[in-house]
Amino acid sequence: MDNFSYTASAELYPSRRYAKSPREQYRRFKTAAEAIQYIVEDRPAAWLIGTFLEVDGRRFDGAAIRALYEADGYPLQRQQAAAA
Repeated sequence: MDNFSYTASAELYPSRRYAKSPREQYRRFKTAAEAIQYIVEDRPAAWLIGTFLEVDGRRFDGAAIRALYEADGYPLQRQQAAAA
C-alpha cells in the first residue's frame, strides 16, 4: 500500500449485511488508522466482507483493510488477539 496516509481522514462504509442500525452504516474518522482499528478490532471479522474504507478518494475493500492493519507502517498499537 504505497503512499497510504494513516493520518488522513477516512470514511468507513460497513457492509449492509452486518450493519443493521443506521448508526453503523457509515462512520467518519479523524484518521484512517482509527477507522482501520475500529473495523478490525471492534467488529466481528465477518464485517470485513463487503465493507470498504475511503481515504483520499481511494477505496479499500476488506482484504486491503486487513493488509493495512497488518502492515509495518500501521501507527497504532494492535490488540493481541486481532493481530493473530
